[in-house]
Amino acid sequence: MAKAIRITETGGPEVMKLVDVDVGAPGPGEAQVQNHAIGLNFIDTYYRSGLYPAPLPGGIGLEGAGVVTAVGPDVTEVAVGDRVAYCTQPQPLGAYAELRNMPAAVLVKLPKAIDFETAAAMMLKGLTVEYLFRRTYKLQKGQTILFHAAAGGVGLIAMQWAKALGVTVIGTAGSPEKAALAKKAGADHVILYREENVPERVREITDGAMVPVVYDGVGKDTFQASIDSLQPFGLMVSFGNASGPVPPIPLTVLKGSLYLTRPSLMPHTARRESLVEMAGELFKVVGSGKVRIEIDQRYELADAVRAHQDLEARRTTGSTILLP
Repeated sequence: MAKAIRITETGGPEVMKLVDVDVGAPGPGEAQVQNHAIGLNFIDTYYRSGLYPAPLPGGIGLEGAGVVTAVGPDVTEVAVGDRVAYCTQPQPLGAYAELRNMPAAVLVKLPKAIDFETAAAMMLKGLTVEYLFRRTYKLQKGQTILFHAAAGGVGLIAMQWAKALGVTVIGTAGSPEKAALAKKAGADHVILYREENVPERVREITDGAMVPVVYDGVGKDTFQASIDSLQPFGLMVSFGNASGPVPPIPLTVLKGSLYLTRPSLMPHTARRESLVEMAGELFKVVGSGKVRIEIDQRYELADAVRAHQDLEARRTTGSTILLP
């Protein structure tokens, strides 16, 4: 038997229960992974609350890192003893577990230089930054961008990666403490979005030019400010809902011939070839030291409820992991 978090109904953090599960042997195309570290992400709260639908009863959690302990028939991607990491987007869920069976095709082998905790803390967030910066809108040296929630888990990776690309970053944060974290990670300017007018500050910083792209993982609270910060033909990248989903909007909001996209990780990693390529880029930039993964919170798996409470109350910074 192994310990795992299971939910039988959607709702607040309290719906998550630590239970014993019989994992069994991996089936065809599956590998069994003993998790050494598990990533905590805001998207986990969407599945738990029911904002994103998932089968019930079921597990929760998208990313982790550990060792392959068994493989089922027809598995060629990994072997027993391999150090691996994964982020399954959007499903199968179930990373909040000591041991699990999962599709072998979603596993990537870890370089020796990257430990389990770092891998678990960075897979979903790091691959998100990879597709945002290299695929959704391919950033070029010398550009200026606006990135919301610059002190969050995705944001702190993004600040560093943007600097590695030679990009000027305007970040937003909700407090002076978080602004300091964003600047330490590489943000050139940080706007306190609760106190300052974001588009006006962007106009001041850019001498009226505004920005060609805005990356917005906050959602409802920042959407209009993001639109108003774009230059003509700019791209609004709405990739998250930390403050709640963006309500329906008329097309007329895209004044100035603006573009709007709602990207997600899953289409980029649906093909294993793309997943391996993207993970390779992430491992390379982290291995080079240009991007450091800061793990600011560690919780025991049994404390997953408290971890979600802290995450939703904005009491966390950087990356957070659960330890089985």
